[in-house]
Amino acid sequence: MNVQPLADRVVVKVLEPGEQVKGGIIIPDTAKEKPQEGEVVAVGPGKVTDSGTKIALEVQSGDRILFGKYSGTPVDVEGQELLIMRENDILAKL
Repeated sequence: MNVQPLADRVVVKVLEPGEQVKGGIIIPDTAKEKPQEGEVVAVGPGKVTDSGTKIALEVQSGDRILFGKYSGTPVDVEGQELLIMRENDILAKL
């Protein structure tokens, strides 16, 4: 994959949760919640402050993260669904 995000943006591959059926009830795909866990695929160089110093990102490629339910912009790169989001949309590292 050849995607390099800019500034404080990261590219995330969304990890789908395993199929869990409780009590024999099958939940249709349209009723399922949007996944909120992913793996960082690529990170930008960092944010540049007004004084010109660069602040490095706290996440790195390969980190598993939690992000907000409606965070990021979905993109399709080489047939793979990815999200591009700012670092401040990331809630936690796992």
